[in-house]
Amino acid sequence: MNERGTHDDEGFEESLLEEELRGAAAILDPVPAELSRLAVEAFALHDLDARLAELAFDSLVDAIPVRGETDPPRMLTFHAGEVSLDVEVSAQGLIGQVMPPQPARIEVLSGPQSAHALAADDLGRFTADVPPAGPFALRLRTGGEVVVTEWLRA
Repeated sequence: MNERGTHDDEGFEESLLEEELRGAAAILDPVPAELSRLAVEAFALHDLDARLAELAFDSLVDAIPVRGETDPPRMLTFHAGEVSLDVEVSAQGLIGQVMPPQPARIEVLSGPQSAHALAADDLGRFTADVPPAGPFALRLRTGGEVVVTEWLRA
């Protein structure tokens, strides 16, 4: 029904057309299952209450190269308000510390793979035996606060 109280055939026809177009697109050009799954997982990773931790230091960009060093670890520092996160990424894995020192749960996010959970001790220290592969981000949960770093390439 439209504003005048009569049937609105145009709106009905548009909804039928839209339904037919969606059906044709699903048959002729379907969304790959992997892409749909990635989209759902990316949305699930979204935390409305999370603060973004900005990258303050990246040794790939900000450090002076050391002569003779063949594969130095990558040093990263993130800041989100009063919380900072220092991380060393190497072929052996991750080593990091939350500042100010406090227990926390850190999740290594790496695209379609499930998040790898780590626990920071009372001094805020954490380690992972496996280095991140491809794009990764870190999600830090401490108390009621959630902080997420920007995504970087390993």
